Amino acid sequence: MVVLSIILGLLMIFTGISLMCTPVKTFLQSGYFLGIMLFVYGFAGVLKAFRKQSTVFETISSVLALILGVLAMCFPGVVLQLDGMILYMTAFWFVLRGVFAIVLGFSSKSVNKSWIFGVIVGVLSLLLGFYSFAHPLVPVITVGILLGLYFVETGIDMIVFTTVAKKAVDKAEEAKE
Repeated sequence: MVVLSIILGLLMIFTGISLMCTPVKTFLQSGYFLGIMLFVYGFAGVLKAFRKQSTVFETISSVLALILGVLAMCFPGVVLQLDGMILYMTAFWFVLRGVFAIVLGFSSKSVNKSWIFGVIVGVLSLLLGFYSFAHPLVPVITVGILLGLYFVETGIDMIVFTTVAKKAVDKAEEAKE
């Protein structure tokens, strides 16, 4: 199991590097990924509704997610629309993150001597968000690189956790003897 986890961690790292090297292609595939996630979420929600464990709102949102997921998997145009939605969601996230960082920076002014760095990062994030709305290629590259970084980080975590867990198990077994 340890060897398999390390191999999987290495595959995650190599996949992440590949994703970072091809950010546009990665971004264009994210619409398919979102479609699959919507399908799975919708399917699970519909099953939950059949067991009478969900509200009317949850059931309606699950059915809509299921329909959108099926459409995304069957029609490439829907995937492109999801990609477009991801573009603007990313730009909006930059703006929102910037506003929160600015507010947090100013509100921590009395207790944090380096509050100005939070404000600067917030202003930069805000500018990046507005720029992303005007020039949608920025989020395309950003999403691809961030997904790649996530895969690399997850792969490293898997390898580190596996080796640390293995050492802890070995130490516990030695203590028993």
